[in-house]
Amino acid sequence: MRQLQDLSARRRRLEEVDVDFPGGTRVMTVSNQKGGVGKTTTTVNIAAAIADLGGRVLVIDLDPQGNASTALGVPHTADTPSVYDVLINDLPIAEAVQQSPENERLFCLPSTIHLAGAEIELVSQVAREKRLDTALRDYLEQLDEPFDFVLIDCPPSLGLLTINAFSSADEVFLPIQAEYYALEGLSQLLGNVKMIQKHLNTRLKVSTILLTMYDARTRLSQQVADEVREHFPDEVLQTMIPRSVRVSEAPSFGQTVIAYDGGSAGAIAYKEAAVEIVKRGAPRRKGRK
Repeated sequence: MRQLQDLSARRRRLEEVDVDFPGGTRVMTVSNQKGGVGKTTTTVNIAAAIADLGGRVLVIDLDPQGNASTALGVPHTADTPSVYDVLINDLPIAEAVQQSPENERLFCLPSTIHLAGAEIELVSQVAREKRLDTALRDYLEQLDEPFDFVLIDCPPSLGLLTINAFSSADEVFLPIQAEYYALEGLSQLLGNVKMIQKHLNTRLKVSTILLTMYDARTRLSQQVADEVREHFPDEVLQTMIPRSVRVSEAPSFGQTVIAYDGGSAGAIAYKEAAVEIVKRGAPRRKGRK
């Protein structure tokens, strides 16, 4: 009963939330080299929640599995113009972006099966680490109505696709599963971020850490949360994403949990996290007026 009352109170608070989008674009890469931490789930649900708040959001699906494209209800068959064509064939992003049927302010640059071979094909490309950055800058500069957020969903590895994402972003958004091995992956990823900062993208920083799959019944989850907060007090969001059946079910219906069951505990948590991210603010890239 207490949990239901708490959830109802959180829903009411969210209904009263008012956030501002000051213009310009925040570009965030959602990354973690450890698989199974809720990276893609976090990308699409945070994007949908920000769109629900009134922001314009672009999700770039840079994972060859294409799960973000699926969750946003965007077609990504082999013959669909995609991020692969942007990286390899110099296709303008504007010719591949699709609007998600879920929200008129939510867009996706989809991934297709061709992206699986892009790591090899990028090796011979000129400025191979900056292909996405160049295309994204050109796209954002040409927009009459700018995006408030660009979220880049990365594969769980440090290959050329992830390096392209890091080179394009201003912020690293790091989902961490509340379990012991998550801390090992965190130190490895921070080392990679430092390497990118030094050689490719000096503006990159870890701005946001979100604890996912949190189980309040276990002592381990709380210990991991406490340790991460101790080391990164400014970066860790107050909101934690609980384990949720609804969150797991939503992609099979081609939806985010925000559309699938917006009143569920998982959806409420993602909405609260989105409010935190928007309210924190960060330097934004200025687009055309």
